[in-house]
Amino acid sequence: MKHILSIAFAVFIFAACNNASDYKQITHNPDLYANTVHELNQVVMGNNFSPIVASRNYAYAAIAGYEVTAAGNPTKYQSLAGQLKGLTEVPKPEDTVNIDFPYASIVALSMVGQAVTFPEGSMKEYTDSLHNLVKAHGMPSKMIEASEAYAKKVGTAIIAWSKKDNYAQTRSAEKYTVKDIPGRWVPTPPMYASAAEPHWKEIRTMVLDSASQFRPKTPPTFNITDKNSEYYINVMMVKNAGDSLTDEQKHIANFWDDNPFKINVNGHAMFSTKKFSPPGHWMSVVGIANKTAKGDFETSTTAYAKTAIALFDAFIHCWDAKYEYNTVRPETVINKYIDPNWRPLLQTPAFPEYTCGHSTISSSAAEALTSVYGDNFAYTDSTELEFGIANRSFKSFRNAADENNWARFYGGLHFHNSCIVSTEQGKKVGSWVVDHLKMKK
Repeated sequence: MKHILSIAFAVFIFAACNNASDYKQITHNPDLYANTVHELNQVVMGNNFSPIVASRNYAYAAIAGYEVTAAGNPTKYQSLAGQLKGLTEVPKPEDTVNIDFPYASIVALSMVGQAVTFPEGSMKEYTDSLHNLVKAHGMPSKMIEASEAYAKKVGTAIIAWSKKDNYAQTRSAEKYTVKDIPGRWVPTPPMYASAAEPHWKEIRTMVLDSASQFRPKTPPTFNITDKNSEYYINVMMVKNAGDSLTDEQKHIANFWDDNPFKINVNGHAMFSTKKFSPPGHWMSVVGIANKTAKGDFETSTTAYAKTAIALFDAFIHCWDAKYEYNTVRPETVINKYIDPNWRPLLQTPAFPEYTCGHSTISSSAAEALTSVYGDNFAYTDSTELEFGIANRSFKSFRNAADENNWARFYGGLHFHNSCIVSTEQGKKVGSWVVDHLKMKK
């Protein structure tokens, strides 16, 4: 049903389109592209993919969408072929007259989005409805056919490229070994799940030279006996903050929680609730930013692709650090050495503490978005409203990333030192992506 509702939303947006030739008002409007990304977000959430894996899906899908629109305006936009590792060539259109490039871009985005990590056909109902929508609004059958055929060519090329990034090989790689060593990560309540994606650093980066290119400095040495040690001070900062959170701090933490699969415990009963993951949240911000800026369709696809690439490489960079240092979570330390009944505001995710994934990918995304829409770009983020969490407004993308820095600390998931380091690391990754990608000519 959610697919039909998404198209109903699109029809509502374009209710003024009543003539047979109104299809361009539908397909060329960036709101429809944003609506398609939102649909992809729903599919990601519904299939319980981790944030790490989700970043892969968004990246390849957004690149496919961008490549189509870049091919439609080659004097202004440049293909990412030859710029992203392993992407040597993307099919050029043979019949530019009969292709509606925005429509083809949406079809390519959807095709790759459902193919990279999801069951085949997860967005078919959506794309079928879109097909019927443009047909009903006057897009000629020859144009529909040519647009969908070109989308398929590009999508097929991107999917083939994606299959060489080592993702399949990591599905059968050795699992993380839990060792009872002080300071080393162990599973946390309530799921006590095994460590997520310990081999993600082996995934092919897109723009970074390697996963370890910007490897951060060693975290503070584990020392819970010396109350004057840097480590002990960081532990108590987390506990004291968690014991005295204000309503504003709780709102900040919950707004940036982005837990795609939270386990709720009520007595002997357990149930899950879902939200968009961290990369899904930032993909939503792209649409909000483009709408706020009144950006055109091509600006939208550029922003989505650049942001998704920044997110993808930031995750690989961060996961290299996480499994290099394998540090324990604040919750584990506090429960074992200070207060066995202490619980963080948010649910601790299943992977090592240092560095902070959300802080890293957020500051990386902020650099990508700033390169498109500029600094001091004020916007209101309404991403969490559909999950019952009030909007938050920001003076800039970097301002939002800085707030996320505090959010993971308020939530009790990370030492604040980790968040500070991670924010700087994410800026390095994002800046590298921005500086090394040429999208506009």
